[in-house]
Amino acid sequence: MKIKIINPNITQAMTDSVHETALRCADPETEIITVNPQNGPESIECFMDEYLAVPGVVEEILKGDKTEGADAFIIACFGDPGLAAAREVTDKPVLGICESAITAARFTAPYFSILSVLERSRKVTEDIVKAYGAADMCRSIRSTGLSVLEFGQDPQKGLAALAEEGRRAVKEDGAECLLLGCAGFVDFVDALRQELKVPVMDGVSPAVKFAEALVKMGAKTSKINTWRAPEPKLLRGFAFMDELYSKR
Repeated sequence: MKIKIINPNITQAMTDSVHETALRCADPETEIITVNPQNGPESIECFMDEYLAVPGVVEEILKGDKTEGADAFIIACFGDPGLAAAREVTDKPVLGICESAITAARFTAPYFSILSVLERSRKVTEDIVKAYGAADMCRSIRSTGLSVLEFGQDPQKGLAALAEEGRRAVKEDGAECLLLGCAGFVDFVDALRQELKVPVMDGVSPAVKFAEALVKMGAKTSKINTWRAPEPKLLRGFAFMDELYSKR
């Protein structure tokens, strides 16, 4: 089994952290490929960042499907950028880490809170929680006030900020599980679990296990209607999409 994980931003250090997390939880026989696009934002914290990241995500999905032999795909950003579009261009399972984290949280606690980055990112997270039908489970979305890149520059400061907001989410908001709202937080899971004494979940680990399960079940993405391939039409400026849009 080969699972391709796509970090939608161009920061290699984050891609490496995601890869190490995926290797730790994957079955020994599962091959993990983790990449980031060549073009796009260095971090994803707002709607514009998400939209700019989507072409790179789709390009990596197409490469994995056509030439790399991937059996499933994971989009490693908590906003799940390009998830629906990715499901249109392959019949292999495609998972987002936010959808996976919320799904896993449903199995482990009645309520969760999300620990996130900048306050301006709140609306992005609120929208996706509502889209996944989990608003009634989400007690709060707590911002650390730090950017994605600041976590990479000073991990100890980032861990302290996550721990503080996590404590407040449990004590003040009634959270019984904490979801880490950024793929760049994967290195903090164990420390936060030890310190806060509640379930703490990144999105990468459950996404890997769900992807393995779907592949073993022989599950495919439905092509009956909504997620079938895009209709043929003229498209300029995206050479990697030419075959997809013109060949029927």
